[in-house]
Amino acid sequence: MAAASLALAGCGFQLRKAPDFAFNSIAVPGNTAFANYLRRNLRAAGTVQVLPADQADEAEAVFEILGESRENIVISTNASGQVRELNLRLTIRFRVRGQNGKELMGPTAIQQTRDITYNETAALAKEGEAELLFRDMQTDIAQQILRRLAAIKAA
Repeated sequence: MAAASLALAGCGFQLRKAPDFAFNSIAVPGNTAFANYLRRNLRAAGTVQVLPADQADEAEAVFEILGESRENIVISTNASGQVRELNLRLTIRFRVRGQNGKELMGPTAIQQTRDITYNETAALAKEGEAELLFRDMQTDIAQQILRRLAAIKAA
């Protein structure tokens, strides 16, 4: 056990820490499910103060969601034209502004996709499965955004 811990310590392995941001406060205006989820993740990180949208002018950084889209794209059909597979796509477009409107991160888009089989006889169950996959994609995008926010350098 001791040898394994020494080997891991020697290779530079470290558990993932809370992100360290170049700003002390951030505002995430908007009332979408994704904006609420992102605010929750930022608060959970514990290294930045999340201000309400009405105090956005006091925040050192403002995370603006420019667009959010969910798409269901048919990938394949059977011989009778019924849908067999769908591609679920979630795209979030955003930018980050600093104080006085200074752009910290230009307009950026993050997209996640998942494939799902479809069966008409289990349409309700497949709808629930699609919603779970969209929630999973939302989680992945939020984590990517946290890492990108941590990569912003103070200017």
